[in-house]
Amino acid sequence: MLDVPIPMILHSIKWRLQAWHGFLLVALVAGLMSGFYTFERRSRMQAMDTALHEAMTPLLPKLAPMGGRGEGERRRPPPEDGDPGFPNARPEDRPPENRLREVRPFDTGKFYYAAWYETGERFALSTNAPGEIPRPEFKSEQDNLVLRTRDGNRELAHHVPNGRIVLLGTSLAQATAELRKLAATLAGIGCVIVVVGLGVGWWTVSRALRPIAEISRAAQEIAAGDLARRINPSETESELGQLATVLNSTFARLEAAFAQQQQFTSDAAHELRTPVSVILTQVQSTLNKERTGAEYRETLEACQRAAQRMRRLIESLLELARFDAGQEKLKRIPFDLATTARDCAEMIQPLAQERRVKIVTELSPTNCAGDPERIGQVITNLLTNAVNYNQPDGEVRVTAAAQNGSAIVTVTDTGPGIAPEDLSRVFERFYRADPARSNSLGSAGLGLSICKAIVEAHGGTIEVASGPGRGAKFTLRLPAPA
Repeated sequence: MLDVPIPMILHSIKWRLQAWHGFLLVALVAGLMSGFYTFERRSRMQAMDTALHEAMTPLLPKLAPMGGRGEGERRRPPPEDGDPGFPNARPEDRPPENRLREVRPFDTGKFYYAAWYETGERFALSTNAPGEIPRPEFKSEQDNLVLRTRDGNRELAHHVPNGRIVLLGTSLAQATAELRKLAATLAGIGCVIVVVGLGVGWWTVSRALRPIAEISRAAQEIAAGDLARRINPSETESELGQLATVLNSTFARLEAAFAQQQQFTSDAAHELRTPVSVILTQVQSTLNKERTGAEYRETLEACQRAAQRMRRLIESLLELARFDAGQEKLKRIPFDLATTARDCAEMIQPLAQERRVKIVTELSPTNCAGDPERIGQVITNLLTNAVNYNQPDGEVRVTAAAQNGSAIVTVTDTGPGIAPEDLSRVFERFYRADPARSNSLGSAGLGLSICKAIVEAHGGTIEVASGPGRGAKFTLRLPAPA
């Protein structure tokens, strides 16, 4: 009994393939075996017909000599019953002119014969003839040969010019038995071929579809929470093996996305907890006893600073969420990227003077298409980081130029640089290479993440190159207008 429910069998790819393969195999084997049997049967019949023709050649002169009836036969009246010339009379009692030539070899061989006069009267019949033999009929006078199969016998009739009809036949019993044995043998061989073919086909289909079961199990385990589960494809070069490789890559990205989401949630909660804790601490401390007006004012200012920091964080989170959902509406207008970069540099100039950092600009007219306010937000963020993380009396260099069909802006600083292990993570959300210094600057580690989201929404890229002690260089590439 099959342990697979019938509806499952009807919907199973393996069973469908096996059914189609089995149908084709059975049809092919049946066709080949039937064709071979038909060819062998036709060959045997042709060989038998050839043997009949060859045996007819020495028989004709004995039963139908050339020249028609003999002289004595024409002189005699038609024989009567009991007359020595009657066909049933013994040969030695017949007159010499009516006595048949010796045909005894046919009486004991595999052939039998019969002969008729032109009048339809039979005058010869071999002793091994199978009962009553009807006189053969010819369709026309031009036909002198007739082949027929009758009662398990194959017979050849010859209508000679003198009007006599000579029939030579042989039994088909032996040939029929051999053909039946051949049919049984071919049927057995065909069944063996079908069984072996179905077995090999089942093994091949099962092996080919094995990755699907592996994929299904992996997907179920991943859905259950095991994000580290991967598919182990046995054949990486096959189509399903390539699919398993792609799915493994997808699962890896999914695991990374979940891990990033968990880290994002944890970091967001941590960043929000700090200003909330400040507010609660200040309020609780103030409420414990009476305070002067100046102390109340100081408490409110501390709460205001914490609330503002929390508001900036919430706004950044909402902005990233809109970009992730594709809900952020961006303008698509042509503008000069150099002009935008110059405006951003002028806006950051007071901060740079305060930190004793010099801003140097090398800006060439650069046409670009996009949202100038959002791109200005990116450049401002990069300049702010370059100033804040620079050394005293350092320098920030800003360039803008068109290159290879792209509008490029670079922001380079002379700060301490970024360590190699931190370089690939600077655009991650809430990531800070120096958490202590970032907290002192009021940064939550979302600025570069927002910059990357804005640039990618414009179809551009943002990259960073740095090393310890040699500053950092941020390169912004945007597509030029068509």
